[in-house]
Amino acid sequence: MRALATALITLSATVLPTTATAATTRLEAENAALSGGAVVQTDHTGFSGTGFAGGFTDANRGTATTSFAWSAPAAGTYSLAVKYANGTGSPRTLTLRVDGAGPRQITLPATANWDTWSSASTAVQLPAGAHTFAYSFSSADNGNVNLDHLAVSNTVTESGPAYEAENATLSGGAVVQSDHPGHTGGGFVGGYTDANRGTARTTFRVTAATAGQHDLAIRLANGTGSARTLSLYVDGAKQRQISLPATANWDTWATTTEQVTLTAGQHDVALAFDSGDSGNLNLDSLTVSTAVQAGPGEAESAFRSGGASVQTGLAGYAGSGYVAGFGTVGARVVRTIKADTAGNATITVRFQSTSNATLALTANGRDAGALSFTAGSGWRTTTATVPLRAGVNTVGLTSTAATDVAIDSISASGEGSLAARGATVPYTTYEAEAATTNGTVLAASRTYRQIQSEASGRRAVVLDAAGEHLTVKLTAPANGLVLRYSIPDNAAGTGQRAPISLYANGTKQRDVTLTSEYSWVYGDYPYFNNPALGGGHRFFDETRILGDWAAGTELKFQVDTANGLAYVLDFVEAEAVPVAATAPANAVSITSHGAVPNNGSDATSAIAAAIAEGAAQNRPVWVPAGTFRISSRINAGNVRIIGAGPWHSVVQGTGAKGGFLATGKVTIADLAIFGDVRVREDNGSDPALEGNFGSGSLLQNLWIEHTKVGLWGDNGTNGLYAVGLRVRNTFADGVNLNGDVVDTRIDQSTTRNNGDDGLAMWSEGAPVTRTAFTYNTVQLPAGANGIAVYGGADNRIEDNHVSDIVTSGSGIAVSTWHQPVPFSGTTTVRRNTLLRAGSFEPNWNSAIGALWIYTADHEIRTPVVISDLTITDSSYQGVLMSWQKTMTPITFDRLTIDGATWGFEIQAAGSGTISGTKVTRASSGGLLNAQGFALTLGGGNSGI
Repeated sequence: MRALATALITLSATVLPTTATAATTRLEAENAALSGGAVVQTDHTGFSGTGFAGGFTDANRGTATTSFAWSAPAAGTYSLAVKYANGTGSPRTLTLRVDGAGPRQITLPATANWDTWSSASTAVQLPAGAHTFAYSFSSADNGNVNLDHLAVSNTVTESGPAYEAENATLSGGAVVQSDHPGHTGGGFVGGYTDANRGTARTTFRVTAATAGQHDLAIRLANGTGSARTLSLYVDGAKQRQISLPATANWDTWATTTEQVTLTAGQHDVALAFDSGDSGNLNLDSLTVSTAVQAGPGEAESAFRSGGASVQTGLAGYAGSGYVAGFGTVGARVVRTIKADTAGNATITVRFQSTSNATLALTANGRDAGALSFTAGSGWRTTTATVPLRAGVNTVGLTSTAATDVAIDSISASGEGSLAARGATVPYTTYEAEAATTNGTVLAASRTYRQIQSEASGRRAVVLDAAGEHLTVKLTAPANGLVLRYSIPDNAAGTGQRAPISLYANGTKQRDVTLTSEYSWVYGDYPYFNNPALGGGHRFFDETRILGDWAAGTELKFQVDTANGLAYVLDFVEAEAVPVAATAPANAVSITSHGAVPNNGSDATSAIAAAIAEGAAQNRPVWVPAGTFRISSRINAGNVRIIGAGPWHSVVQGTGAKGGFLATGKVTIADLAIFGDVRVREDNGSDPALEGNFGSGSLLQNLWIEHTKVGLWGDNGTNGLYAVGLRVRNTFADGVNLNGDVVDTRIDQSTTRNNGDDGLAMWSEGAPVTRTAFTYNTVQLPAGANGIAVYGGADNRIEDNHVSDIVTSGSGIAVSTWHQPVPFSGTTTVRRNTLLRAGSFEPNWNSAIGALWIYTADHEIRTPVVISDLTITDSSYQGVLMSWQKTMTPITFDRLTIDGATWGFEIQAAGSGTISGTKVTRASSGGLLNAQGFALTLGGGNSGI
């Protein structure tokens, strides 16, 4: 790229796209295949045809389905517009499956009443031929709608093929150049140099044939070696700052996509080098198309590591790309799949390959054979059968030879829908305050050190007299319970034990022993087991109970005999626990080396010996059902450790010791790691999982409690995928990814009652890079943030649910505290929900917002993008930006803040934008900008 003098160049010749639409086919619901309680009805007016499909009621949750059949005349992108009525007064959801795969939850906004109809459209990629489109009331939906018909039409092609940048309107130093090869059209636009910061701009006049979400595909070259930023404008209103990736050099071009909402008609889309941007790149073209969201089966949405990457060079893929790079041995893609029932499932992989290729197939960390991909042309499918468990599963494909293949999608027969935000969990939660009780229901309180301030929803029930009880009625069968409770400490601070009785339908089942040995700490951080220090907190603990109870069973927890103790109950979680799994083929059992379950003997040496044998012989290590006590950490590298399930196989630490120290690539799955830690000792206690996890590790379906930290991933960890963790009641972080951790993801996991951050990325000494927290549920961190990212490069926090921050932290923090390396690249926080987040920091006498951007030890000088964030009932500010150091550029897009002191409180210098954001119920006001932060208010805001 070369600098050119500032000029204003206006090119009147704009490339206008061609548009074409196909005829629409209407498929009446009353003529479709109805099942599971879906029936034809005619008791509301305004429908087309002879009736509509009803029966999507709560009684038919999980079964009601309307399935339409249609044949596509040619391959392409099609619009499925379902006409519906929703008189419930709130948005409702159904699940769409196309040809039995790729479930996608769709939202149907409320209509004025049951006689008013509306349409909701979904774009899908279809090959030519016969198809079925099934709309189901799945267990993850709230249903209760009526369906009239489905209109199927070709999605409009809007770009034909691109708007060339050299034909756009250029200003402020942006100029046409042609001195680098590889561009399309007659040239490209340069001039985005530092000399033109604040002025250079390229404005495209585009046409949207339909209203709705549109993808803007920006083709660019960026040979600077790092991501650069420009500002995106639509019709003169700044939308946000966007990050544009580095390319190999100035002769290499790449495409990145941004999504915007457009009305039908012409629009001006501008890419500007604003004063807060880093610029210094070249633009080739802009392509505008109707947004096609990737369904859950799309490979580009799955976890990737070892060289597997999202690519777009092959035409005809679905979603936003496909995954290739399997020419590197160890490259892998891992898809997380929810199965509604256990059993064998057909895995269908859509692929392209010009050479015969084979990838190793795994299911839930266990070998499942290999999948062959035959050489040929075009997109084709191959299938395999694997066993899936009810609930969350992983299906992985890993390269074992240097032959590449392109993977477009991975789907499973009969798969269900994962939760839209937060983890998909196997249990149902019954809150104590909503149960039947003759005890005392505590009023909601967020006052630190009041016992209910640490309860879910900030409410709980006290049972403190003989005969007082709490009763929940099961809505589904269960054979496993978790009771969250608190009983008082003893005078020495070492805890005490006491029974509570469990009844089922009035018949006593057993006494359940509760303990305060793992709860109650005192004084100030890091807190101690000395009641003389005063200020007790961290009141709650949990216990597990096995049994067998049918749906409708009334479970009662009762104080049979008064003992002077106050039992505080928070909730009951009930789930269907799978039977103990069997050993993998050819496994090394820890019992073959002398480990004995359930007798209290020390199994440390036996487990270490089994791991050594398994690693040497490339055989999995089997931890059968039972509790195995260990007295020190056990090294584990280049080995697979598999249990019978976390309700069955337990590795129990002794005192402050226990857990696994990773020394390389590992798979650890389907077991519990319980500690015996009773106070925080950073240099004296062991995490459950710690170390360098090497390249390509998997941690799945692990239950961790009473350790110092749940998972501490350290320098050298690359491509770790942790899915389905339950990390509860630890004395420090739930998860901390520390230092040089790359391409790692914590997914579909839950943390609760952690003494520090629930989930943290801490770039201590080296950046955490391209790492993500996705689809996790974080509850009740007892002394810090729900989720935090401290420095690092190009990290993501997406699709999480965080609730009930206790003290000294926020729901999500983007921070330079604790001396991390500075931020680089773009930090992205998207599609998260924060409920009753934010808290008070008593040591600072300061309030902390639900979302907290905190320049403590360094400025933030690279993009932070916050979008599609829902903040409800914050304890203090919705968004807090502090403290006085510069942060730039910060982008807020499509936030909803309902309930806060200030919607936004800015106590920092820097610059940023807010657009598409709604603030309601902010007692102090929508915005306090106290430090002269250069704030641009874009379109679509209210309450600010």
